[in-house]
Amino acid sequence: MQNGQVVAYGSRQLKTHEMNYPTHDLELAALIFALKIWRHHLFGSKFEGFSDHKSLKYLFSQKELNMRQRRWLELLKDYDFELSYHPRKANVVADTLSRKSLHISALMVRELDLLEQFRDLSLACEVTPNSMRLGVLRITSELLGDIKEGQKTDPFLRTQLEAIESRRDSSFNVGSDGVLRLQDKICVPNMPELRKMILEEGHRSNLSIQPGAAEMYQDLKIMFWWPNMKRKVSKFVYACLVC
Repeated sequence: MQNGQVVAYGSRQLKTHEMNYPTHDLELAALIFALKIWRHHLFGSKFEGFSDHKSLKYLFSQKELNMRQRRWLELLKDYDFELSYHPRKANVVADTLSRKSLHISALMVRELDLLEQFRDLSLACEVTPNSMRLGVLRITSELLGDIKEGQKTDPFLRTQLEAIESRRDSSFNVGSDGVLRLQDKICVPNMPELRKMILEEGHRSNLSIQPGAAEMYQDLKIMFWWPNMKRKVSKFVYACLVC
């Protein structure tokens, strides 16, 4: 963080052997992970680290450490920092950024407040009994209008529209807004500039934070469809110079 604002965050899945770690070692592993990925920013600088696991605050004064903790302690001594305790209920920033799907039980008393904040950000918010999914794309009326007009000139989609008009069997349907859909997914016509705009919004917007190819495809396929979409998404992500 810088000046109270989040500038970057990191996350990864647990490895098989890490699932057997006690909570203390898992929290310490997260700290080590953060130091490694931001070493070029932190090494040689004085900074402050926060953890919602209170026992880590006394790490440097512990007398009995296992071999893994001793190895990590050697790495920690290379950095000039102070490790402070940050209560879990106050650690809202980490929770909202590091989890795409949040378990309702983890929201506790902050649940309603967080939902209101997400709605203020104009995110697509889908709440289920076990999770909450946030979409980072907004479909504007202008975009829908461009898609609707483009569908009329796309040979494949025009064929599907004609099949619907003649009441022939088709897996496609036309919504109340007049836009052709496939199983509630908006059919994007073969217009390179239109598809590129959707791909850039799903990858480079301030809210999407540049997801990987697989993650980005899972996000986009909820709302959009076009032939060979998965391959196009992968090609777009792999061509990204930042990634």
